[in-house]
Amino acid sequence: MTFGAGLNVIFGASDTGKSFVVEAIDFMLGGKSALRDFPERIGYDSVLLGLETLDGDCYTLQRSVEGGGFRVFDGLYIEPPSADISARVLADQHSEKSSDNLSTFLLERCGLAGKRVRRNKGGVTNSLSFRNLARLVIVDENDIIAKRSPLSDGNPTADTPNFATFKLLLTGVDDSALTVKDPKSAEAQSFEAQLGLLDQLLGDYRKRIRELTDDPDNLSDQLERIETSLAQHAGQLGATEVSYRQIVDRRRELRKKLEEGRDRRAEIASLIERFELLDRHYLSDLDRLRCIQEGGTLFAILGRGACPLCGSDPTHHRLHEDCDANVEMVVAAASGEIAKIELLRRELTETVVGLRREANSFDRRLPGVEEELRSVASEAERVANPLARLRSTYGQFADKRGEVREALSLLQIIRDIEHRRNVLENGPADSTESAVADGDLPSAVAEEFAQRIESILSAWHFPQAQRVYFDSKSRDIVIAGKHRTARGKGLRAITHAAFSIGILEHCRIRGTQHPGFVVLDSPLLAYREPEGAEDDLRGTDLKDQFYAYLAALADDRQVLIVENSNPPTAIEARHQVTFFSANPHSGRYGFFPVAPSVE
Repeated sequence: MTFGAGLNVIFGASDTGKSFVVEAIDFMLGGKSALRDFPERIGYDSVLLGLETLDGDCYTLQRSVEGGGFRVFDGLYIEPPSADISARVLADQHSEKSSDNLSTFLLERCGLAGKRVRRNKGGVTNSLSFRNLARLVIVDENDIIAKRSPLSDGNPTADTPNFATFKLLLTGVDDSALTVKDPKSAEAQSFEAQLGLLDQLLGDYRKRIRELTDDPDNLSDQLERIETSLAQHAGQLGATEVSYRQIVDRRRELRKKLEEGRDRRAEIASLIERFELLDRHYLSDLDRLRCIQEGGTLFAILGRGACPLCGSDPTHHRLHEDCDANVEMVVAAASGEIAKIELLRRELTETVVGLRREANSFDRRLPGVEEELRSVASEAERVANPLARLRSTYGQFADKRGEVREALSLLQIIRDIEHRRNVLENGPADSTESAVADGDLPSAVAEEFAQRIESILSAWHFPQAQRVYFDSKSRDIVIAGKHRTARGKGLRAITHAAFSIGILEHCRIRGTQHPGFVVLDSPLLAYREPEGAEDDLRGTDLKDQFYAYLAALADDRQVLIVENSNPPTAIEARHQVTFFSANPHSGRYGFFPVAPSVE
């Protein structure tokens, strides 16, 4: 990216690296937060940032993507300089005992090296670090809508040096003249040890909060929204669960009915097959018995005669040696058995007829049960998908609620520790032994600064941009009787932008020192995501006037605007305006070249 004097704009689609540009600039100006890691960043090992002063001196900063110290080269480079080019090595941490650090190097170019700012109400001062200035000139998308003063970063212990830096920029006077009574050495060591422990705890807790949320200032609102969403999802989930259970119960009943029907149908088929075999046995028995019956009858009809085998006379037959030779009884027994078997056959036939009737009934009903089961199973699958999504969403909301509750608990702990640290560092409120004046902004300067912001808002056609004043208690501006933080996030964003631009303009007009640039991420949020009617600026020409004002800035100032929405046509045609298309076949894809997977 190449930027120039005056207005610079980056706009385009989401996830193309616009906010990453802001993060990279802050990183290269001493920011401690590591650069975000994502696939497009793979293969890069360092970052280059070119700087040019109003005197025409040019420098290039080089830093590893992992962080750490800097190398400074004279001149501008768009490729990593070769090893034979000499460079100055600078530490990433500010130190008032050494000038070999990035902070001092930048402050020297701004004319602010050696300045001191108040650290606490006791009048203890610290050497000004460029990081004190960075938060006033680089405003990311989270800070620009935060419900707090632009001079606060959410850490109450830092509010005093933040305000002292703001006062230094507006007045040109630092706090080096403050003197305090030296504490006793033993007591000082004890205080330092306790303060160090509290600072360590604060650092750990703040790191954990950053892991849990990107917007710690709105945790209560987040929790309320999550609770509302959970209640809505709980109702939908409950209704869907009931519907799904009913469908599953019906599917279970149909499966059981189908299984029982198929089992009974198979049992009937087996019984019919067995009964048919039994009937064949009955028929075989009947044939045998009828043969006995017919043989006996014929035997009785033939009468007495010579034996057909031996030819002996009937008088010599020994009829009773083997049996009683009662043929009539044998025939009668065979007839009785025939009657019994025929009765059994009739009963068997009736049973088989009943079984066949039952089998036919199953044959008619089972296809309908199968069809209904398929329909119910399809309905269960149709309901299961949204149910799974609802369960997943509900689980995500529940997890997020847990994280927000944990963050709120940590935030309360942080506030308690900050209060203890403040009491420890500044002493009880009624202690006046070494106290000095609070160092509020002089009334004349506060009034001039407020009028500067009012003129900027009026030039932007901000609605009701009148009666602007600087409130010393909240250390923020009040517009038309309404505190800036009481407005919607869209209006908070545009008024935060006016605050930052106001500092830049005030310093240039008053001749006080300032880094000379401002970077704003998403200042026109009210044009894209208004929270309500009062926060909606889409029907106004503020956007056009906003860009027109910045486009008219003199070349001794530089402003970088990062936005999703398109700027006005006249601004879009300027050479310092860059569009990230997110289209690999049209214009510039994004900050990084298009990834191979996108092609």
